[in-house]
Amino acid sequence: MKLNPNFIMHTIDDETVIVPTAGAKFHGLVQGNKSVAAILECLERGADEKEIADELCRRFNGDRAIIEEDVADVIAQLRAIGAIDD
Repeated sequence: MKLNPNFIMHTIDDETVIVPTAGAKFHGLVQGNKSVAAILECLERGADEKEIADELCRRFNGDRAIIEEDVADVIAQLRAIGAIDD
């Protein structure tokens, strides 16, 4: 899984935005927190859902099941706008 090259990630302070380029079908901005930024960084490396959950468990103190659910939710939302290439 990778972040679609038609989407660019920008982090400013503690907020991350995903900006679509002219080649994207989605038109708008996606805002996220540090967790979303970590997910996007993993996607830029081509990580799968398990690897992303592993990384978030290393970075953040939280219940593994909740982290896995949150990762799945974010990935589903990114897929819905075409921001993920499988």
